[in-house]
Amino acid sequence: MGQILIRGLDDETVRRLKERARQSGRSLQSEVKRLLQREANQLSIDEALERARRFRDGFQGREFDDSAELIRKDRDR
Repeated sequence: MGQILIRGLDDETVRRLKERARQSGRSLQSEVKRLLQREANQLSIDEALERARRFRDGFQGREFDDSAELIRKDRDR
């Protein structure tokens, strides 16, 4: 398992991280680890755009009813 050492954090940042950890019931190390893992697992803009493109392409060639027409029919019932 990898390890990192972060030097030079300003006191206010460390204080805020400690406060977040305390409020979450975690150690400072656990809180920072959780934040780093969450950030590292975020999609990049390119990855998000590619997923959106694939999702959109899945609808190619399909026909959809006019939603305004469907709402009108529902209201008239």
